[in-house]
Amino acid sequence: DAPDGRKVKATLHWVSARHAIDAEVRLYDRLFLKEDPTDVEEGHDWKENLNPDSLKILTNCKVEPSLAGAAPLSRYQFERLGYFCVDLDTTEDKLIFNRTVPLKDTWAKISKKK
Repeated sequence: DAPDGRKVKATLHWVSARHAIDAEVRLYDRLFLKEDPTDVEEGHDWKENLNPDSLKILTNCKVEPSLAGAAPLSRYQFERLGYFCVDLDTTEDKLIFNRTVPLKDTWAKISKKK
């Protein structure tokens, strides 16, 4: 509990940009826009159901310096973002993380209710 009596559920740790290292982060989403990608109108192709946002690549992301040298396939939780795995393409000069599981966005739910 906090000194003022509040019940604390979690503590966030922020990354100092001055001390952080750069990384590439790959955010994966569902591959298809529809549950059944073959559900298309006549004369159309299943490829039209591909999600253009199924992969977003973020560059120059800042991560803790302790992640330098993280081994491929190692797993980490990034606060408020989800769980990430070190990509096999990671090199000594380029750290790459793939999001494996996103966290639920409780703020989005709260905003929708308003």
